[in-house]
Amino acid sequence: MTTAQPSVLFVCVHNAGRSQMAAGYLRHFAGDRVKVRSAGSMPAEHINPVAVEVMLEEGIDITRQQPQVLTPDAVEASDVIITMGCGDACPIFPGKRYEDWVLDDPAGEGIDTVRRIRDDIRTRINKLVNELLGL
Repeated sequence: MTTAQPSVLFVCVHNAGRSQMAAGYLRHFAGDRVKVRSAGSMPAEHINPVAVEVMLEEGIDITRQQPQVLTPDAVEASDVIITMGCGDACPIFPGKRYEDWVLDDPAGEGIDTVRRIRDDIRTRINKLVNELLGL
């Protein structure tokens, strides 16, 4: 990364499940060593309560987070942009690292499915933290 503190933006459609879980894990594992943002192309009003529940099982509280609208400024201010099913909604800026994580949408899913999605996200976040921080 070219900055002392790398920044990551997680983007999904509603910014209520996948991107919030990913942001919660990154904040938890990286602390203040990484700037974390999340946004949605069509943000929901509230975070998915099942996503909140499965993250609390991990000791991570995302209840204070609010879905945010995706803006070009958020993309431009981030070093790494990770999309999760938001299609072409994310603006492209040269020099940014883009990844598309193919993950099921937890909206309307039961707790067992959301746990599986959470666990997949945790594995990806662990890898990302190692890459960003050289661990």
